[in-house]
Amino acid sequence: MTTGDDPLSSDGAATSRGPSAAAENPVPPADDRERLRRWRLLLGPAADADGSRLSAADQAIDAALAALYDGDAGGQRGGRRSAAGESGRSAGLGASAPKVARWLGDIRTYFPSTVMQRDAIDRLNLRQLLLEPEMLEAVEPDVHLVGTLLSLNHLMPETTKATARKVVARVVAEIERRIANRTRAAVSGALNRAARARRPRPRDIDWNRTIAANLSRYQPAHRTVIPERLVGYGRRQQVMARDVVLAIDQSGSMASSVVYASVFGAVLASIRSLRTSLVAFDTAVVDLTAQLSDPVDVLFGVQLGGGTDINKAIAYCQGLITRPRDSIFVLISDLYEGGIEEEMLARMADLHAAGVQVVALLALSDEGAPSFDEKNAAALAALGIPAFACTPDAFPELLALAIDGGDIESWAHRHAQAAK
Repeated sequence: MTTGDDPLSSDGAATSRGPSAAAENPVPPADDRERLRRWRLLLGPAADADGSRLSAADQAIDAALAALYDGDAGGQRGGRRSAAGESGRSAGLGASAPKVARWLGDIRTYFPSTVMQRDAIDRLNLRQLLLEPEMLEAVEPDVHLVGTLLSLNHLMPETTKATARKVVARVVAEIERRIANRTRAAVSGALNRAARARRPRPRDIDWNRTIAANLSRYQPAHRTVIPERLVGYGRRQQVMARDVVLAIDQSGSMASSVVYASVFGAVLASIRSLRTSLVAFDTAVVDLTAQLSDPVDVLFGVQLGGGTDINKAIAYCQGLITRPRDSIFVLISDLYEGGIEEEMLARMADLHAAGVQVVALLALSDEGAPSFDEKNAAALAALGIPAFACTPDAFPELLALAIDGGDIESWAHRHAQAAK
């Protein structure tokens, strides 16, 4: 970095104080005074040799950053050293939850990005303090915080669980607003297409699609289309049109995927033409279908962490699939198998051969390329089951394609290329 570079991001975060505090957006050119101010906030008191002074507001910002990124070695600001792993940190916040809550409030005020908040939780080891209601009330909730809370679920005192549920409920509600309508629209459209009849009754004829399908039979002399075949929709089905089984790996690395998959499961369960099952697994298997009316209950039913037995989970899900050609099985896992790999792959092959539309998602999140077992992913691809990551925004389209029986491998490839 040259002296002309801006050491702070556009939201005021020091780029060198921690690994997550990188600038998210460039800032406009600053005059010398502003540049000196930013370097002072970046470097700490050691940069005050020129006699520069911080305003009262900047002193508050500096104190918040010092608590997060500064060590206690001679008053030196050590964010750069700690980011490189050369020295540890000791923020000196103690175990006072109200004090930490107020300090986190400052972090939220001065640095709206949740990056700084996640740095605080990770670098200052605040997970234990998240068991305090005062702490939870001060934290800005996001998917990452929900994952942390779920991993601490078994340690929470009853006084904290009520607050934790409120925090989780806020995140769930935001995700539902983001994906619910799109998911219902995509899935309902796919189910309608699947139910389309080729010999419809007159009142069930879809005239727009009928005309489009028979344009080659247009008669110029009569200025009309003489349809060779009629296209319509079948009468509204009272039975389940498709069975959807979601199997979620609840190992610690899959935390964000667990959150999104649980909300999607609840949305899908609200669609009457689908029979939706939700299964979470590590080395044990838990069927959470009964809790799908409330995704918050689903999330508090999972237990993040532990080993992984994908084979056992697939064996359980095979028992839920009674109509293979009308079923969609979505396995959400990084494919690191702690059980018997050969049996796991054989079960996936059996489901695929039976006509089940099998989808293997390495992640269901916005976090970019995940870590996964490349050997097992390649083995699934060889079986005709592509394994890939998917964002929550793209998942409704993927599910609609699976209901339509479309080419999922080509779809995944197109989205991978678009992401690049």
